[in-house]
Amino acid sequence: MVEREYSGGKPVHRVTMKEILSTHFFHSFDFCKDDIERRPSENLGQVLFGERIETSPYKFSFKKEEKCHKLCTKTYVNGKTEDKDMLDFLKRGMQLNYQHHWIVDNMPVTWCYDVEDSQKYCNPGFPIGCLVTIDGRVKDACVINSEFNKKNTFYIFNHVDIKITYHNGEGEGWSGARLVAATLEPKSINNADADKPTCEGPPMEVPGVFTSDVKITYTYSVTFQENNAIKWASRWDYILVSMPHTNIQWFSIMNSLVIVLFLSGMVAMIMLRTLHKDIARYNQVDQEDLIKAPPPQGKSIFYEDAQEESGWKQVHGDVFRPPRKGMLLSVFLGQGTQIFIMTFITLFLACLGFLSPANRGALMTCSVVLWVLLGTPAGYVSARLYKTFGGEKWKTNVLLTALLCPGIVFADFFLMNLILWVEGSSAAIPFGTLVAILALWFGISVPLTFIGAYFGFKKPAIEQPVRTNQIPRQIPEQSFFTKPIPGIVMGGILPFGCIFIQLFFILNSIWSHQMYYMFGFLFLVFIILLITCSEATILLCYFHLCAEDYHWWWRSFLTSGFTAAYLFVYAFHYFFSKLQIVGAASTILYFGYTSIMVLIFFLFTGTIGFFACFWFVNKIYSVVKVD
Repeated sequence: MVEREYSGGKPVHRVTMKEILSTHFFHSFDFCKDDIERRPSENLGQVLFGERIETSPYKFSFKKEEKCHKLCTKTYVNGKTEDKDMLDFLKRGMQLNYQHHWIVDNMPVTWCYDVEDSQKYCNPGFPIGCLVTIDGRVKDACVINSEFNKKNTFYIFNHVDIKITYHNGEGEGWSGARLVAATLEPKSINNADADKPTCEGPPMEVPGVFTSDVKITYTYSVTFQENNAIKWASRWDYILVSMPHTNIQWFSIMNSLVIVLFLSGMVAMIMLRTLHKDIARYNQVDQEDLIKAPPPQGKSIFYEDAQEESGWKQVHGDVFRPPRKGMLLSVFLGQGTQIFIMTFITLFLACLGFLSPANRGALMTCSVVLWVLLGTPAGYVSARLYKTFGGEKWKTNVLLTALLCPGIVFADFFLMNLILWVEGSSAAIPFGTLVAILALWFGISVPLTFIGAYFGFKKPAIEQPVRTNQIPRQIPEQSFFTKPIPGIVMGGILPFGCIFIQLFFILNSIWSHQMYYMFGFLFLVFIILLITCSEATILLCYFHLCAEDYHWWWRSFLTSGFTAAYLFVYAFHYFFSKLQIVGAASTILYFGYTSIMVLIFFLFTGTIGFFACFWFVNKIYSVVKVD
């Protein structure tokens, strides 16, 4: 039961695990069930993240303490196939570190324990049990109790001591009491008398080999503590301060700022020194000398010595030649614009506190709704650029903008959901929710994309500062570093260097069920990434133009977009170094969802690099006089 003002209640919960990408309903493990099972309403973000909540049999009333209250006793009879399968499933969950996630009054019930350097970590989940392996190795939660020492034995946490901390309203301007913290301590207790448990005794052992009947009695105790020092508005602080340290976040920011300063210095040197010098020298050519010694027939106003020094001037007649596959590029840029605006607004709202962890599923819900409503900018940008490229198949352009990238994401998501259905996971999206997502896509996003494309095609094509020659200029032999592939590969290194530390915390929040709340840091990293992608792309674009290679359209998109390739490599490294994934299905799920993230990040960063380079090229060629 989830209530805003705490007057008593019971935890609602689900079961997840860290080492396999699957969640299960609470009753799947044959735990004690609530007499009347109810499911609170869930928003779109909670359903998409697999946060399926159900009511719990752990019931208590405000200030009414419980001591060793019995829930139920589960008996598994040796020789009974159904009981053996259920017990094997329970042991499998302990082996794979499945975790309870309980909620009371919208607060996670946390398990707080000491870690290194005498610091306390409050985990919003706790394991259902632990395992001592056949060779005596202690895994995970078994380290909390020295009595867990029997080889090839599982120890189930069948008892919890719950402590509810409340504020009585003193000095807050309201009467009554409100919950400000909920903690528990899991214990394994073998109650000899299942009818009258005492919650004392040796640990509850579940043998690795099922040779005799097993009885598990589930109990709990509840205590209440008044603490007016913790304000209700800041009740999440004790959880969040135990999350990854802030000084690491500051290190990430400083690392990113150093990269930005380096790139800014390089760009400033090019813009203020080299370019300014070239343009000034060229534009100040004595017109009388030109009359006395005009350039050879068929040549532009550029001199040979200037050509040798400033090769970017020579390609003025080809620099705005429409790219190959302009249709696909315009579609990618339309979708990238949609993702960029969605990301900016979502992070801005998160910084203001509207999308805090207390609002479950709000972050994903906000992102999906914004993406749906931002179909108009996607259609407009795609249509306008496609028209600038000289394209005429406007119907195909609109359809691809509305369906191509969203279709790839939905197809991947649907395949992952099929695997979750087959696995019987509670994270599987219900069929009704899939229909609702399709309705949002085709009922709102697609029509808005058509409206944006309509206005985009009505506008004239973007006017270029120089004319394009009819005959393409031959590109001279390029050095290794100015060839397309080396340049693209190098272009993604610096932007990725700005985000890789922050990326670690984001992946932890997704795959390891840790809360992510430092949206101020993330927004700052977002701005730094925006600047870095822009400057890195401009820098490499300038070098390529100086080498008289005018194929910059796709290269500018792919240079910063290649940051997504490094993201995938890092996710690959994270999979093998930080996670302990078990099973082919979980591996497919991890890389399937990672592919969606990589595609979205590719469109996002590629769009930033393209428009930065587009502005740069227009700027430098608009200030040079061309014959």
